[in-house]
Amino acid sequence: MSIASPPRGFSLIELIVVVVIVAVLALAVTLSIGGSSERQLAREAERFEALVGQACAQAELSGREIGIVVDGGGYAFELLTSDGWQDFPPEGPLRSRQWVDGLRAELSRAGRRVDLAAGKDRVPQLVCFSSGELTPFALTLALGDAPHVRVSGAEDVTFRTERVGDAK
Repeated sequence: MSIASPPRGFSLIELIVVVVIVAVLALAVTLSIGGSSERQLAREAERFEALVGQACAQAELSGREIGIVVDGGGYAFELLTSDGWQDFPPEGPLRSRQWVDGLRAELSRAGRRVDLAAGKDRVPQLVCFSSGELTPFALTLALGDAPHVRVSGAEDVTFRTERVGDAK
């Protein structure tokens, strides 16, 4: 009596299953990497909007103006004191923030572009007033080839975030 030896190698069905699994994993990785610029832009826009809203609420509650300085590298919050504009502490929620690497920002007020390359002795371009109002603005953020994102702030401290087409 001879005992049949087990077959060697893989069957066609086993090979097809492995190829399908590898293809699904490759697709998942491709999709997660492809939209990363859009996600980063959305996160930056949401964070900016939330922090400006928090600054305006704090300005109204404290009765003191809070300014926002925006530049090409990020943004910072400042408190108006009798000695002028003072930086917020670096450990608080209104500390200075840096944009993600490669992000480009463009700020405008009343339809006019604001120069974000001002020197060290700059004053805030946006102000949350103790009266509960905000300097109206439009901040456009761009990163890589993702569609631009615009955060608009109105005088009554309401915000609108929108995609503004394809990057150029």
